[in-house]
Amino acid sequence: MCRVRDVAALICLLLFKLSKFEMASGKVLEETYRKWVQYKEDCIRMIEYEPFPQGLFCNRTFDRYACWPDTPAGTIINISCPYYLPWFDKVSKGVVRRRCGADGLWAREEDGQVWRDMTQCEEEKEVASQELWFKQLMVSFRMLYTVGYSMSLFTLITALIILLSIRKLHCTRNYIHANLFMSFILRAVSVIVKDTLLERHWGREIMKQADLSEMLSHQAAIGCRIAQVMMQYCVLANHYWFFGEAVYLYSVLIASVFIENSKYIPYICLGWGTPLLFVIPWVVMKLLKENKECWAVNENMNYWWIIRFPILFASLINLLIFMKILKVILSKLRASNQNGYPDYKLRLAKATLTLIPLFGIHEVIFIFATDEQTTGILRYIKVFFTLFLNSFQGFLVGVLYCYANKEVRTELKRKLHSWRIEAQMVCCGQ
Repeated sequence: MCRVRDVAALICLLLFKLSKFEMASGKVLEETYRKWVQYKEDCIRMIEYEPFPQGLFCNRTFDRYACWPDTPAGTIINISCPYYLPWFDKVSKGVVRRRCGADGLWAREEDGQVWRDMTQCEEEKEVASQELWFKQLMVSFRMLYTVGYSMSLFTLITALIILLSIRKLHCTRNYIHANLFMSFILRAVSVIVKDTLLERHWGREIMKQADLSEMLSHQAAIGCRIAQVMMQYCVLANHYWFFGEAVYLYSVLIASVFIENSKYIPYICLGWGTPLLFVIPWVVMKLLKENKECWAVNENMNYWWIIRFPILFASLINLLIFMKILKVILSKLRASNQNGYPDYKLRLAKATLTLIPLFGIHEVIFIFATDEQTTGILRYIKVFFTLFLNSFQGFLVGVLYCYANKEVRTELKRKLHSWRIEAQMVCCGQ
């Protein structure tokens, strides 16, 4: 990838850091490039305004890696490691060296390139091996949730077609299920599209410095920023349609929550409207305060709470509703043999209660283990469980709400039986 020799040191250096992890590396790359530009400008000012020494010397220069002053002939010059290096705090006492020949020209290697010793400014091998392990771990995590979202996408699309195509399944409860399926579908699509755009944005081939500047421009990041916004909206919509499921179950089993004549409209407002109340302010704050790369890194975690708070709020309310409904269901089950409690409500409760503990449980568990507080193995454990549950959740929802639902299976059998009879009639010419 690094084919242009005079910028190879900088570009390969940045791309090495870039390979760690797409979301974090964008910040590393942008910050490193900003510092490199500042370092370059400082060097150019030195080259233009510093007075020239007497005698024979090698000319001052900037070789895209370090800034070299005029150096007397026959000497070796040592300068501090460039401060733009991402690992500068670990090599701040190190030096990079050049040799000025007796003829007043910079010493060259056998291949004709200027000799330069920067071993003291390189990242430690131990740190590099840790970064390689981290990269492999993140690649494994990405494969995990890509498989999960792909399975969820296929399962949910099929389940959505089943719910919408069979007329006898059309009711408020299944309409809410269908919207929940759609929120999962949009969430899976948005995550896959976001990853694709991030990879395209940070994975483009860099041939010269202008390519790097273009890659870090706001215009180049528009696509992945839009995908990032859509993903955050879909994640919130997903949580609030689960909230709607919990509210509906509560209204059926305990108390009427929404007005009977317009009971479906409030669920639409809750599931698709509520996320806008949080995504729009988050977008405004990103534009005004953190308008960098693909908006995938949260430098100020206070802004991230605009998205995190409504998710945790919905998860906690769901947990409280679950506990309340569980208490009611247990009492109903005890009395079911005596008062003939309607069986469909018990089936509905069983199906939904299977999902409520699954949904948001990891959010509740890690409510005090926030992203900025978790480090080391705990952070990896949190990332693994969060990605696993989020990606495979749609698959489990589709199975439990559709394929394992007795009502849906009964209607499917009737539909298949009807199609079989029609096919036989057509085949036999009757």
